[in-house]
Amino acid sequence: MDSVPTLTDGTVTLRAHREDDVQGCFEQCQDPETQRWTTVPVPYSRDDARHFVTEVVRDGWDDGSSWAFALETDGSFGGTVELRDEGHGRAEIAFGAHPRVRGTGTVERACGLLLDWGFGTRGVHTVVWRAYVGNWASRRLAWRLGFSFDGTLRRYLHHRGELVDTWVGTLLAGDDRKPHGRWLDVPVLEADGLRLRPWRDSDVPRIVEACSDERTQQWLGSMPFPYDESEARAYLEHLRENRATGRSVGWAVVDPEDDLALGSVSFFDYMPEVELEIGFWTHPDARGRGVMTRAMARVVAYAFEDLGVRRVMAGAAADNAASRHVIEANGLTAWGTERLGTGIRTGRTDCVFYDVLVEEWRRSRHR
Repeated sequence: MDSVPTLTDGTVTLRAHREDDVQGCFEQCQDPETQRWTTVPVPYSRDDARHFVTEVVRDGWDDGSSWAFALETDGSFGGTVELRDEGHGRAEIAFGAHPRVRGTGTVERACGLLLDWGFGTRGVHTVVWRAYVGNWASRRLAWRLGFSFDGTLRRYLHHRGELVDTWVGTLLAGDDRKPHGRWLDVPVLEADGLRLRPWRDSDVPRIVEACSDERTQQWLGSMPFPYDESEARAYLEHLRENRATGRSVGWAVVDPEDDLALGSVSFFDYMPEVELEIGFWTHPDARGRGVMTRAMARVVAYAFEDLGVRRVMAGAAADNAASRHVIEANGLTAWGTERLGTGIRTGRTDCVFYDVLVEEWRRSRHR
């Protein structure tokens, strides 16, 4: 394909696909994540890889329907990035990475080269990004590239026999190609014999156990009932969405010895450099052991020392003695009671609100 230009930033090179890319393409398409989030045939054979490399890509360049480049780094095939012509100065971006380059920033660099070429050489005005709902790696890459997030198209893209919900975003030629808004990370924190880490899909059974518990159900009145695996998976997606939109962060509190989830601690209502609120729940196995007191202490320290807020808040139902003990043990002081301010399983009840300022917290640590 002599018409395919070679683009490079000195680290990543975009070039025409070659026969010797067949093996790398085959390896990429054996990967479960590639099969989950793309339309590659399953099972995927070397003949499928050869057909893609030698025919599908070439035909797209020949008829002008798509401009696909092989991604090369360190002399090896790293995937494919592509602009698909949608006419009238519009194109769709698509990208797929070989597992060896994921998490290295390679695909972001490759997409940057591709966008520069599309806007500058092909005269593209608008690039659209689409991904199946749940493909957080794709969504985060689009965010890093400067795409807007324009919402969800319900049952829009076809995937393995069904229509599935689809995220969509756009990037214009004149846009400032920087992330829009905050995407919050979940750092791993050590907490006095505990570990705070991101939640994983493997934690679902422990979430179901904790959130089906009578005491959890009593004090968290908005908790679905009955609570099953679908509710737990929806909870994990809710946490991911809130991170992606800069609203909250949630940690699994685990035993470092066996990595078993003992509870949840999170912050929300986050105003950078100003304040945030902390919430938590505990698995029945962990109650009475000081687990949540220690976990909350670590998040309070993270809020003041790493995030730089000036005020940390918390609230609990007036009769929830266990939660109020955790909050008070971390130096927060009650400043008011809102009558019927929170919902519990049996209805509305009074809520006690607490806070601590960074100066007060620092003084308490030096006593």
